[in-house]
Formats: sequence, structure tokens, C-alpha cells
Amino acid sequence: MKSRLFTVKSGLVLAGVAAFAFAGVAEAKNVRWNMSLWGKKRASTAGAHAVVETVEAKSGGTFKIKIHYNALSKPKENLDGIKIGAFQMATFCAAYHPAKTPALGVLDLPFLPYKDFDAKVASHEALYAHPAVIKDMERWNAKILMTTILPEYEMMGRGKPPRTVADLKGMRVRALGGIGVAMKNLGAVPTTVPAPEVYTMISTGAVDGVTFPFTYAHAAYKVHEVSEWFTSNMSLGSVTCPLVINTKAWSKLSQEHKDILWNARLVGYKEFRTVYKEADDKNLPMFRAKLEEIKLSEPDLAALRKAGGKPVWDQWISEAKDKGLPSKELFDLVMSKAKGM
Repeated sequence: MKSRLFTVKSGLVLAGVAAFAFAGVAEAKNVRWNMSLWGKKRASTAGAHAVVETVEAKSGGTFKIKIHYNALSKPKENLDGIKIGAFQMATFCAAYHPAKTPALGVLDLPFLPYKDFDAKVASHEALYAHPAVIKDMERWNAKILMTTILPEYEMMGRGKPPRTVADLKGMRVRALGGIGVAMKNLGAVPTTVPAPEVYTMISTGAVDGVTFPFTYAHAAYKVHEVSEWFTSNMSLGSVTCPLVINTKAWSKLSQEHKDILWNARLVGYKEFRTVYKEADDKNLPMFRAKLEEIKLSEPDLAALRKAGGKPVWDQWISEAKDKGLPSKELFDLVMSKAKGM
């Protein structure tokens, strides 16, 4: 009788252990992450939203990521938040703090000759896979998932418009990365401020113009509401703003969830194609109805690129090399992909 009682009790205990273990496995499979973004939902965050929706759908709801705008961190502190594990995913722009990820600076150079949208994506992804960039990111406990691919930058502002390259002299311009260096070479006075601060800078007269991805960002941050003119053919370049993952959080994912998240970036790139076209179709007629459109002449465009292109590239290569980076190798990699090679 005692033996039978012991057997029954042992069975209950083992069943309880098994049930607890099963519950633990089930709990581990239900992953809940947070993502830190800034501003509001817009074209440049469409890729992140597509990733989130794809991950939840493909995982059958076992992997969910919640997007937070302006609630978890400031734009310039997102990478710091990733480092300490304050949240599992975030976007940051390298040009906001170039010293933190110096190897990424090559993507912020002006007038890079991207063949098309696919070439721009290929350039960014090739650079992200380079050991120098991976080393940069490891210092921040970060792994790059994808690039927040951005359209070419144009200017918008108030006061005297830049009808010629000479008109840029003395202009106070919000310009990031290599675009800022190009502006300085042309006599402008560049300043670096996060996107959410631009509306105030223009409306108060703190700057005369801002460079932003055309056309979605000007509309998203309502710059057109306090501006008088915009340029439409400068094609100044763009900046790199990767979507990153905390490496500790990544390491805890199952292989299935890793594969789902990694492949979701392809859906994100597809979404970017769609939303940027939709933004242009909506915003360009609105801009033209309210603001003066400025198109530089071919001679002025040539002068712009001469002063803001190769000299800025060469300067970055030299300065980055002095910091111990394989800068020429990084530059050549980006250029080869940009040209579709």
C-alpha cells in the first residue's frame, strides 16, 4: 500500500515537473520586444512597421514587437539605449553622433552615384556586413537588421532661396554628415540637429534652410508649413539610419524567430518602395501649390558636385584612415555596389 502510494505521489510530482517545464518552454517561445523610434509614423518608419507586422504574422503571434515613438529615448540616445538593453530594437542616424560609429560615415557622403533603389540597398547591406562596421556595432551591443533607406536630400526654407551655388554662401543650413561638409565647402553654415527640432529651427529663423529626404520628411515634420521655397534637383545625397537589435536579446531568440526577423527586412525594403512613391505623388503637388520650386541650372549643379563631391569623399577617406579605419576599402565597397557592380 505504501509502495503504491509512493508511486502515485511520485507520478504526481513528475507530472508537475513536466508541466512546469512545458510552461517554461511555452513562455520562452512567446517573445515580447520594444522598439524605440522618434517623430511619428511616416514613410521612413514604414519599413519598421512592415517588419513588426511580418514577424507577428510569420511567428503566429509568438513573437511581437511594440513600436514606441518618443517614449523610450531621444533620437541621439537610441544607440546608448540599445547598449544597455533598455529596449531590444531601435533606429539611429549615424550622422547624429559620427564618433560613435565612424565606419558608417562613408554612407553619409554626398553625391554617391547610386544606380537605383536596389543599388542603394545593396551598398548599405554590403557595408553593414564589413568587419569594421560589425566591430563598430559590437561596442554598442548592436546588430544591424536593415537600413532605413532614404530618398535623396533636397533643401526647403524661408527667406532668400538658393537659386545659384553662390546664394548658398552664408546660409544657415541644417545638414548632416557629408552633406554638411559639402555645404560648408560651398560657404554655407551647417548645423546638426535631430529631425524633430527642425520645425522650430525654421519657424524661429534659427536656420534659413534644412536638408531632408525629399519629399516625405519635409511633409512629415511640417517644414512646408513654415517655408517659402524648396529645391527639387540638388540630389545632395542621403544618410544612413540603421534599424538595430540588441545582441543579447538576439542571442536569446530561437533559430526560428531569428530567421523570421532577418527575412522580415526584405518585406521592409519592399514597403519603402511603395510608400516613398505614394508620398511623392501626394506631397509634390502640395509643395508646388504653396511654395516656390527652385531648380538649379546644369552649370550650377556641376559646380555643386565639384565642390561637394570628390573633395568631401577624399577628406573622409583621409580622416577615417587616420582613425585606424580601412577607409579606402569601405569607400570602394560602397561605390562598387552603388554602380551596380
